[in-house]
Amino acid sequence: MNRRELLQGSAALSMAALATLAQAEEKHEAGNDMHAHHHGSPYADLAHAATHCVMIGEACIGHCLQLLGEGNKEMAACAKSVEQMVSACNTLRQLSTWNSPYVPRMAKVVMNMCKDCEDECRKHEKMHEACRKCADSCAACYKECAKVAV
Repeated sequence: MNRRELLQGSAALSMAALATLAQAEEKHEAGNDMHAHHHGSPYADLAHAATHCVMIGEACIGHCLQLLGEGNKEMAACAKSVEQMVSACNTLRQLSTWNSPYVPRMAKVVMNMCKDCEDECRKHEKMHEACRKCADSCAACYKECAKVAV
């Protein structure tokens, strides 16, 4: 398998994940997905926002990789920023789910990373829907982080 095939496969997988997420969001908006709000976790909304960032961010990375594979080098900074945000949000999601005492401090770090990622993705949002969705998701996660960050 050559690099181009690998990048195209990654992009296709990310797009499939994005389609699945879109279906899940439709169900959530319709009121059919109340799972996170019934467990009494003080960080349920934060965990949900971080999870959303991870899923949307992975789709954005797939899109960036596809464009990088086609020679569009301007997406490198976006991909790097999103990759870092995804990693941090995944950790925050785990800590939030476990009601860890480290959540407030991690939320502060993630809040800053989400802002940086949002700023980078906004540069491309008019040309790339994946970047717009990632920026919007980062903005929402930033707001949830701000509620608990110390």
